[in-house]
Amino acid sequence: MADLRAAGWRVGIVTNGIADNQLGKLRRTGLANAVDGYAVSGVEGIRKPETGLFEITAQRCGTSLAKGGWMVGDNLIADIQGAQTAGLCTIWIDRGTWPGHERQADHVVADTVDAIAIIRDRHVL
Repeated sequence: MADLRAAGWRVGIVTNGIADNQLGKLRRTGLANAVDGYAVSGVEGIRKPETGLFEITAQRCGTSLAKGGWMVGDNLIADIQGAQTAGLCTIWIDRGTWPGHERQADHVVADTVDAIAIIRDRHVL
């Protein structure tokens, strides 16, 4: 993420989950300070794939969904379909947990390292 931010990208986290649990993870891992903004469904009262959670994160990152962006996630519905509905480009981390489901993401990768490389090679919005 530091590479992306150094390249001029704004980085946010959109996550579903119970407020205490997700906020604790963000703080313990240092992610809360490593990103420009985040939204937790348990705090905001809405869940992915609802566009509102993506909108909140974009605003906290100092931007808007209208400017576009990327979503990297491992859930085809909450992450990928939700982000596409919000107008974002998508990268699905395929962990083999969705057999038989059509892959409709813009890119499919095995891990976040590959996803970051794809985004880093794009122009900053």
